[in-house]
Amino acid sequence: MKAVELFRRRIVCSGRSFAEMVLWRVPKPFARSNHAFKYRLAYVVDGECVLRFDNEAGKGDHRHFGGTEGHDAFSTPEKLIADFQRDIARWNHENGHA
Repeated sequence: MKAVELFRRRIVCSGRSFAEMVLWRVPKPFARSNHAFKYRLAYVVDGECVLRFDNEAGKGDHRHFGGTEGHDAFSTPEKLIADFQRDIARWNHENGHA
């Protein structure tokens, strides 16, 4: 079985920002991940990616928030998207972006 793209969305949040979310089902987990999903969720403001959740091979599930990178515990695609939306709201609040 090959990877199957489950969804791909680009959502314009404002004239200065957008969110992009891509999720695939993969035949076997990537190194350091314990689930059958590959994903990339990014929030871009003024052309700069300020928030990203992904699970690239070798790093496992992690998130980038501003200038920091840390582990992120994946449980379900729905929870991943909810966490991403929560962090977008947090970033906007902390950075005065609406």
